Amino acid sequence: MVKSESKKIKRMKEKMKELQQELKSIGPVMRGSIVCIGMKTKQYFFSLNKNQKTKIIFLGKKRVEYAKKYLENYKKLLDIIEKMTIINMELMKKKALFNTFFKPKT
Repeated sequence: MVKSESKKIKRMKEKMKELQQELKSIGPVMRGSIVCIGMKTKQYFFSLNKNQKTKIIFLGKKRVEYAKKYLENYKKLLDIIEKMTIINMELMKKKALFNTFFKPKT
């Protein structure tokens, strides 16, 4: 392996550790949508489509901000997972991933 290649691998592994730290700090997550129903008296609900069935819970005005934050956290989680996937694919391609973070059961 060339020196520049090993530096690149080292940077990818460091980035992976940074992403793992970000994962730890995300907080509560929820997947779904905030729905507002009504024209005069707006009612807020949280909607989730799971296994081709829609589940809805009433939020009210007090819990809307929490639901927004949980949705934002979910989007951050997906973004981090995408970044980790790309790095892991590169590390695996370079055969540098093995025995780095876990040891698979054999």
